[in-house]
Amino acid sequence: MEEGMEQALQEALWRQIPLSRAMDLRVVEAGGRVRLGAPLAPNLNHQQTAFGGSLYCAAVLAGWSWLWVRRGRLDLGGALVVRASTARYLRPVSSAFTAVCPGPEAGDWERFLGRYSRRGRASLELPVTIEESGLEALRFRGEFALLR
Repeated sequence: MEEGMEQALQEALWRQIPLSRAMDLRVVEAGGRVRLGAPLAPNLNHQQTAFGGSLYCAAVLAGWSWLWVRRGRLDLGGALVVRASTARYLRPVSSAFTAVCPGPEAGDWERFLGRYSRRGRASLELPVTIEESGLEALRFRGEFALLR
């Protein structure tokens, strides 16, 4: 996706979700997939590794961002919320990290759009991984909803 969408997403994150600014979360990519990067320093815990809550928030925001981009591209409107999620922490993170949302499983997006068109509300499950130096550190699945 063009640089304009990445800038618009960055501004929306920092304006609508102030925690993203405190985490120094940055939009790296906002195309077919969404990648958000964050440095370690503002996300440290007492063990000098990334705080689990920061990793979780980055994962939620990567999924939220994926749907935000599509909502904007199709001018869908509506409120975007997370309904449910699971996260599995696989290893500690001791440097900058990236949250990656590749989008939904094949066919799920079309079903989502159909439900939203008919009912004015729909939910979609999105996978996200947190990566550090190419290694998976957290595996997340979130159910995101769009409500008219």
